[in-house]
Amino acid sequence: MSTTTELATLAGGCFWGVEELFRQIDGVIDTEVGYTGGETDNPVYETVKTGTTGHAESIQIEFDPNKVSYAEILDFFFSIHDPTTENRQGNDVGSQYRSEIFFHSQQQLSVAQEIIQKWEQSGKWQKPIVTKVSEARTFFSAEDFHQDYLKKHPGGYTCHYVRKF
Repeated sequence: MSTTTELATLAGGCFWGVEELFRQIDGVIDTEVGYTGGETDNPVYETVKTGTTGHAESIQIEFDPNKVSYAEILDFFFSIHDPTTENRQGNDVGSQYRSEIFFHSQQQLSVAQEIIQKWEQSGKWQKPIVTKVSEARTFFSAEDFHQDYLKKHPGGYTCHYVRKF
């Protein structure tokens, strides 16, 4: 990562669909799916999917803040998953599918809080937003099989889509 880029780390359900949609955003340089937010060192999919590790399926996004702001990244995040369902996205149920923003700086924390408040007040979601905001921790890369999954398997499962409010 160069000094002109930033990282965003987000959990919004199955990481395949989140990654595929973010990959299409101008200013997103790279995406990587993985696991974060739990206590288990070096988690693997077979244990994360049980919901016992504390980790969430997550995406780490490297982006150019001169092309897309962190606020725009978060606005897009809130349009591609349901932030009102605790530990669930579509058919995927469990704490590993929770909605969470992992901030990398105090500035990102402030922006995350502002964006959540903005979305809460917008009335676009009929129920309260349950997205957690936590300090970024170690991000463990998911297995190669999961990286760019929907690019490799265009007809693969996803419950993510861009909502038009």
